[in-house]
Amino acid sequence: MTGTADVDVDEGSVEPTPAASATGAEPAGPKVSLVKRTPREPARPEPAQPEPGQPEPERPAEPKRPAPPAEEEDGEHLAVDEPLLAARAHRPSDLIRFVAGLLGIIALFVIANIATSTTSGIETDIQTNVKHVTPWLTTLGSLVSSVAVLAVPVAFAFERLIKRDGLRVADGVLSAVLAYGVSLGVDWWVAEGASQAIRGAFTRLPEGGGPLTEPVHGYLAPVIAFMTAVGLASRPRWRVALWSVVLLSGFTELISGYTTPLSLLLTVTIGWSVAYGTLYTIGSPNIRPTGQHLMLGLRRVGFTPRYAHRAADAPGGTRRYVVNQQDGPALDVHIIDREQQASGFFYRAWRRLRLRTVAIRRSPQSLRQALEQEALIAYAATAAGADAPQLVATSELGPDAAILVYQKLEGRTLDELGDEEITDPVMASFWTSVGALHDRRIAHRRLTGESLLVVDGARGVLVNLSGGDIAAGDLTLRIDVAQLLTTFALRIGPERAVAVANKVLGRDRVAAALPLLQPVGLSRQTRNDLAKQTKERRAAAQALALEQVAAGEKSQEQAEEDIAAAREDLLSRLRQQILEIAPEAPEAPAKLERLRPKTLITVVALAFAAYLAVTTIQPGQLKLSQMNWAWAAVALAAAAVTYIAAAMSLTGFVPEKLPFGRTVAAQLASSFVKLVAPAAIGGIALNTRYLQKQGVRPVQAVASVGASQLAGLAGHLLLLFLFGMITGSQGNGDLGSERAVIIGVLSAAVLALVVAAVAPLRRFLWTKLRALFFGVVPRMLDLMQTPSKLVTGFGGILLLTLTFTACLDASVRAFGGSMNYATVAVIFLTANAAGSAVPTPGGIGAIEGALIVAMSLGMPAATATSAVFLYRALTFWLPVLPGWIAYSYLQRKNAL
Repeated sequence: MTGTADVDVDEGSVEPTPAASATGAEPAGPKVSLVKRTPREPARPEPAQPEPGQPEPERPAEPKRPAPPAEEEDGEHLAVDEPLLAARAHRPSDLIRFVAGLLGIIALFVIANIATSTTSGIETDIQTNVKHVTPWLTTLGSLVSSVAVLAVPVAFAFERLIKRDGLRVADGVLSAVLAYGVSLGVDWWVAEGASQAIRGAFTRLPEGGGPLTEPVHGYLAPVIAFMTAVGLASRPRWRVALWSVVLLSGFTELISGYTTPLSLLLTVTIGWSVAYGTLYTIGSPNIRPTGQHLMLGLRRVGFTPRYAHRAADAPGGTRRYVVNQQDGPALDVHIIDREQQASGFFYRAWRRLRLRTVAIRRSPQSLRQALEQEALIAYAATAAGADAPQLVATSELGPDAAILVYQKLEGRTLDELGDEEITDPVMASFWTSVGALHDRRIAHRRLTGESLLVVDGARGVLVNLSGGDIAAGDLTLRIDVAQLLTTFALRIGPERAVAVANKVLGRDRVAAALPLLQPVGLSRQTRNDLAKQTKERRAAAQALALEQVAAGEKSQEQAEEDIAAAREDLLSRLRQQILEIAPEAPEAPAKLERLRPKTLITVVALAFAAYLAVTTIQPGQLKLSQMNWAWAAVALAAAAVTYIAAAMSLTGFVPEKLPFGRTVAAQLASSFVKLVAPAAIGGIALNTRYLQKQGVRPVQAVASVGASQLAGLAGHLLLLFLFGMITGSQGNGDLGSERAVIIGVLSAAVLALVVAAVAPLRRFLWTKLRALFFGVVPRMLDLMQTPSKLVTGFGGILLLTLTFTACLDASVRAFGGSMNYATVAVIFLTANAAGSAVPTPGGIGAIEGALIVAMSLGMPAATATSAVFLYRALTFWLPVLPGWIAYSYLQRKNAL
């Protein structure tokens, strides 16, 4: 049975309003009774049995159980069992409109600040042309608009009250009050705190004299906010009336010389933004279709519903109902509405920005498109021979919702099965259906555990087809295979998952999915499951290794090897299994990302640094002719010594002998690596790789680098404390230097307190440190046998800090500045910690900003900025080319 029908739902009412009720007649069909789901009472403990010969205690009275649904007694009634819907809903679409309004307000102020000539030219042209307008026409328009701007919202409110929609009127009044308050705040800021360019763009001085005009029309913004919050978008006639009044009022104010074009735009944007911000904060009256609407809609399509209950929601927020009929099979009904479409907008936008178009699915633009897309995929899947639920009907429930009716299949999803129930025949049935879809170029795109339904314990059915694609490309189909492989491997391991897929799909299809086995191409839930499993696997392996070492069952080296093996994630093991059956499979990951998060962070940081430089340094202040080349040479020499110090700090914590020249080259190569990785992470990875290539075992290489990092952290904190004490004890009256030291010390203290106080941050840091520094203690015990190594390591850490500080101090003196050396050391140590904490390559943006802000307290901002840019050029940008040469050299020598 197939068919379509429309059910009218009054948006202003929470209760269902069938189309027949609009004419005053009783709706056809049976009445609908609503059974709301209530929390279950906790189980009552059984009373204790009386001792022999003792009287039996009185039992508490049994609570009265609710009567069975009315439909069981009277076939003319329909019952719906569903959770009570919230009276108000926080719609993502309101949040999106609010954010768009805020961005519009910001854009108007930016335009006013930078496009002064354009805005003033527009105002001049308007004033020149309005002189030709007849004065009586202006007076008449002003009179009509003044009356209409109040009459329209009052009439609209009266119409809503007649229809018993008082909640919306109350929301509108609240929005109007807030809009008026925001208007007053913006007026005060423009008059008192804004730049002259902004003030000139949003205000005017009337020709006849008098005070400046208001930047925001205090009467127009509340009207717009009121009408928007009450529900103007769904009332076309009232919308036309409002905007006609707004345009008339704005036109008369403009030609009268009492406003500017930007002022009118700002007024409209503020009213619109405040309305949607208020609606999202307090919530809008919930008009989502309930089970009552669903039952009426099913009867209009031709079904005979008897009882319905709410089932678990499908992926994407689609609401599901299981409906029993009077004389037909059970139905599985999906409801899609506009709120469900708007949910997850920001996540989808970020995925669309980050990934290439072939790796994501374009979301439907309208409710009708969403309905047609899911129906098309369902029919196509059935025609392809895949085992999927059959779609039997579609219907619209008013303008904001639609339903899709499927045959109900009894079973359990893969997430609900135990690991022992996931047999090879079950997996093979799913792979057979996926292969049938792919033969017809149909992609499922949601092959997670909740989309895999197991019927009768052996039959696999693909559900949740709404996210699929037809005429899909090869890359999309390969992503499907990679997703299903990962879904099965998370439950039963990579060996069986690959073996069953190879048996059903064949070696070529499975091998083609290998480049797509990367987290970015998988679903969000799968990525979370992978991270959770990897974390649990590492923690279990580490705990077991510690127990075995303590019990004497294994040596420390054997335990470290077990932990290193546990570090391998599931996707790597899947790739290995595929390579065993298809050694020729391509190993290079497919390029799914067009924009990586660290690239975005780097761009933002560079933009911030550039803005800071442009706004701080006045033209002509940063000139090489003003730089003292002798001090610049000293800074360059100090920067060069830092690589020798870094090599000393590494070799001092490695008992094995390392070639010092190559170790220095490795530290120079890290300057090139910093361009593509955060400052701390890039150096750790490169040094670990270098030690492994020098014959150090992987676990011991990690422990050596961890020992070096731990000693560096301890030295960093100790030197920060010592230099802070030295600066405080000198008392030379340099207030700016003292402030810089205080800010640096307090910033470090606040950061430590925040990490210690916030439990998630504390656990995250402890986990990372424990994983990094596991095995450090045994490594340090080995180093105790050669004290010269420890002297070299700690000496390198001290020399590294002193040379970096000397480079920064020489850079300051190169531009005529002067600051106490201990103060410069405190500033450097604090800024370096901030740069390591921010996940940008080389700490770009964070280090520059922290150094400039701290040093500007003790010297002119232009001098501090010039010195910081020279320091960063010598320690970050200039070594990039030599670092690339060293990196290439070490790779040719198989040392990296």
